[in-house]
Amino acid sequence: MQPGVLIYEDNNQLRDSISKLVAYSREHLLLGSFPNALHVEKQVKTLKPDIILMDIDMPGGINGIEAVKKIRTFNQEVHIIMLTVFDDNTNVLDAVFAGASGYLLKKHLSDRLLEAMQEILAGGAPMSPSVARMVINSMHKYPSAGSNIYQLTPRETEILTALSQGSSYKIIAAQSFISVDTVRSHVKNIYQKMQVHSQLEAIARARDAGIV
Repeated sequence: MQPGVLIYEDNNQLRDSISKLVAYSREHLLLGSFPNALHVEKQVKTLKPDIILMDIDMPGGINGIEAVKKIRTFNQEVHIIMLTVFDDNTNVLDAVFAGASGYLLKKHLSDRLLEAMQEILAGGAPMSPSVARMVINSMHKYPSAGSNIYQLTPRETEILTALSQGSSYKIIAAQSFISVDTVRSHVKNIYQKMQVHSQLEAIARARDAGIV
């Protein structure tokens, strides 16, 4: 079954272009596209997307970051890729901690969007080096322990270490002789124990705690 995609983008021309790009691809199914996120909770619950493409700067009472926070109150599984104009926008950092899975520059949508969505589904976190550095540096406020303060199991630590080295869910599954679904289950447990919403945030906390 094709992964379903929802799009939230206030620019009509860009929203139409993204919609066509997704619709014409054979890997994904366009479930809907909207100019604002006013009804995001109802739309996500009804359409049940696998991936959400969310513009950060949207008018109409609720911006992309607020929309992500709302989504994460009832859905921890859906992948959310933020769409932004600037690669050093601090709003991107806010979005990551709100629960976004990654972000993509709008100028790279035509040649990077489909690849980024595949990367997300494979357990990756498409994000620029500058934003990755911001996330990791911001995690320094958490105390360094040098020990497993999150009470991760040996398998969970192994998987988190592999993720920090850039391995996808499929690679981890093959190397550990387990299924991809089992890897996803372990990652879900890791997120819960570490109280994070994204792979990048989990890696940042793990590095700061001396786990990986």
